[in-house]
Amino acid sequence: MKKFTYIKNVASLSLTTDKCTGCKICLDVCPHQVFQIKNKKAVIKNLDNCMECGACVMNCPFSALSVKAGTGCANAIINGILTGKESSCSCSGDSNCC
Repeated sequence: MKKFTYIKNVASLSLTTDKCTGCKICLDVCPHQVFQIKNKKAVIKNLDNCMECGACVMNCPFSALSVKAGTGCANAIINGILTGKESSCSCSGDSNCC
């Protein structure tokens, strides 16, 4: 499978380690291996691989994760690919901004 990397340092994903129990569900549901377990807790291994799909947030039983699913640069890139138009992620006030 091709490794995906999106625009650097823009994903809205965040993790509250105090709430994490290390259940590993985020590892199981993340399509791009954003997480790993360190010291019995999840950590964000590669934020730039996050496509902001929200699978980790929807499946975390401890509400340790948050993301603005369907927003940000990943959404702009995906919409650009699907529509054949250049993706807009200039943060100039448009709705596809990161």
